[in-house]
Amino acid sequence: MLVKKFGSAVYGVEAITITVKVNVSSGKFTSIVGLADNAVKESLERMESAIKTNGYHFPRTKVEVNLVPADIRKSSTAFDLPIAMGTLGASEQLENAEKLTDYVIMGELSLDGTVRPIKGASPIAIQARKEGFKGLIM
Repeated sequence: MLVKKFGSAVYGVEAITITVKVNVSSGKFTSIVGLADNAVKESLERMESAIKTNGYHFPRTKVEVNLVPADIRKSSTAFDLPIAMGTLGASEQLENAEKLTDYVIMGELSLDGTVRPIKGASPIAIQARKEGFKGLIM
């Protein structure tokens, strides 16, 4: 199942909305594409631990994460939360997951699932408002 969530990349005082698409399908390979640096790719480890610690299951199938637009570098642990929410939605563990597309979601996950603060909240909030999102989940 394909699920779409929204995050944001911060460059100086500007933010750019990033679409986080997560697809869970048959297979065994998990990947993140879309010009993600190591901090973003490492989110899979934090996310898996956080998901399991909170009573959900991490899919043992193919999980593909696409961060769009692909030509913009993503370099933050703040993509942990939208990727995790997308994974739970795509694996049908969240009720009404489609309603979260009205919000920009950002946050770093601890291994126990605690959401840690991120840098750049102000430009992200300003951009989310400009683009008509209902709010910001951090």
